[in-house]
Amino acid sequence: MKTLYLDCKMGIAGDMLSAALLGLSEDKDKTLCELNNIGISGIEYKLQKVEKCGIVGNQMHVLINGIEECADEIHENNHDGYHEHSHDLNHSHVHENSNEEGDEHEDHHKHHSMYEIEDIIESLNISKEIKSDVREIYSLLAEAEGIVHGKPIDKIHFHEVGDMDAVADIVAVCYLMHKVDPDKIIVSPINVGSGTVKCAHGILPVPAPATAYLLKGIPSYESTSIKSELCTPTGAALVKYFADEFDSQPVMSVEQIGYGMGKKDFHQANAIRAMLGETKDDYEQIVELSCNIDDMTSEEIGFAKEMLFEAGALEVYTTAADMKKNRPGHVLYCICRLDMRDEMLEKMFLHTTTLGIRENICNRYTLSREIRKEHTIYGDVRIKTASGYGVTRRKVEYDDVAGIAKRVGKSIIDLKREIEESIKEE
Repeated sequence: MKTLYLDCKMGIAGDMLSAALLGLSEDKDKTLCELNNIGISGIEYKLQKVEKCGIVGNQMHVLINGIEECADEIHENNHDGYHEHSHDLNHSHVHENSNEEGDEHEDHHKHHSMYEIEDIIESLNISKEIKSDVREIYSLLAEAEGIVHGKPIDKIHFHEVGDMDAVADIVAVCYLMHKVDPDKIIVSPINVGSGTVKCAHGILPVPAPATAYLLKGIPSYESTSIKSELCTPTGAALVKYFADEFDSQPVMSVEQIGYGMGKKDFHQANAIRAMLGETKDDYEQIVELSCNIDDMTSEEIGFAKEMLFEAGALEVYTTAADMKKNRPGHVLYCICRLDMRDEMLEKMFLHTTTLGIRENICNRYTLSREIRKEHTIYGDVRIKTASGYGVTRRKVEYDDVAGIAKRVGKSIIDLKREIEESIKEE
């Protein structure tokens, strides 16, 4: 299986990820030319070879009308201490001397609404699949901003992630992901940095609130030695969208390696490492926890299952069984990842009447899955595709087709058949 592994020991940011992915290309100049022909108004991508801690890698520069965003400030405080700028350009922050330099950067700091972002995406010279990826990533960012600031998504006005260099970074990563076309993407736990960062809304703790929200459910940790923002909102949204799983490097035969360098220097190489290769076995170890229950109502068991799912269980289900003294009962099964075992045990003891839980460690084999939006006569619907082991399956997401069925008065069966046939014809 063609697997992409992203090593994020120095965090994740849009420009660093695009540079790392570009490093996997056999013809970097040709791929860079393709990026520059995408058609983002006023944007030019430039790739530079740089060395950090003895490692040579790629550094992506985004020029807006011939000028690099905040280029004069990048080297101003190039050390491990506090500085208001991130280690990449897709999360540029408010300048301390903004009163003096506001006019100079006014065009570069034009922030966009979701509607304006949509107009930019629609004008690009890229496939509808890549456009869909860009939209979905901005939807994740809009959701995070909305939650953090208490505003509906249609009222969100992007700041740092709405700058044109951020748009360029997201588009570049989406384009390059399709270019690399891995069957599976695995991302390491993410180093978020530490300290504080100065954003459009003021000085905030690292990770910034929107970043922290996007990282929910994703393994991350704080740096004990670097006082700087290492994971940006854009970087967090990109891996949240593209990653199939978060784990250490799997056993793989590595064929290509790309290094994407940040703009700041630390005591360790400020880089994302992208490794592309083949993995033989597509499996993960999981825990199957089970217990016998004969003195709980259906409602109580249902609530216990709901709590286990909310806590992060992969699967929760029951089977009928005969208990002691010939009483009918249930066996409750909870399947989870190894690192979730202790939490699941606590939840099972809390929400059930069981006095003992059994454990079984096993391997879990899965098909690679992705969800894309397709346009139909009924509007956009999500299509889930599962592939691997020589098998490919597609189906329409139930919630979408159920909503259409209620709206138009057709059966789900007829609608699914109609939508699937229309997609095949395209």
